[in-house]
Amino acid sequence: MPGRPGRSRVISRAARQPRGARRDRRSTSISSDTDRLVAFSTQLRNVHQRLRKALDLARRSIDGEFDDAAGQDLLLYCRGFCAALSGHHRSEDGGLFPQVIAEHPGLKPVIANLMSDHNMLEHLIGQLTAAMDADAGPDELHRHLDGIGAVMETHFKYEESQLLVVLDALALEGEPGRLLGDLA
Repeated sequence: MPGRPGRSRVISRAARQPRGARRDRRSTSISSDTDRLVAFSTQLRNVHQRLRKALDLARRSIDGEFDDAAGQDLLLYCRGFCAALSGHHRSEDGGLFPQVIAEHPGLKPVIANLMSDHNMLEHLIGQLTAAMDADAGPDELHRHLDGIGAVMETHFKYEESQLLVVLDALALEGEPGRLLGDLA
């Protein structure tokens, strides 16, 4: 896809590898001058997978499934998961979504729904944080994580169904971490 005048293109680290060194060619788009661009749809899927894993670690930390002292630290896993999820959504709201709307104004209702989910998830994260601060028991903490997980999974599926194709077609400005959060 040719670059547009005045728009920067983001070159992925993997793009600097010699041809054949990459296994998944679906994760890139090829421009007319053979520069490989970051496929933000793949980045988004990867971030969602990392957040799913972080949620699982948070659940396991509540159950004390780790032998090391750091693994048993509820604050490390639960608060880390919450920070990662919040950071991902702040990056989308402030970086990715405005660019999507600028190129596809018809997606405003979709973006509004996604941002509403982000607000709901922030509320749920606040409730989990309050429960952790109050030294709530494992059952209560699991209920909070289950609620977050349910909304998160529904949100991810909706977001992927509505935006993956769009993301591959856009020449987005900015690094993946700025647009999708630190897990990108």
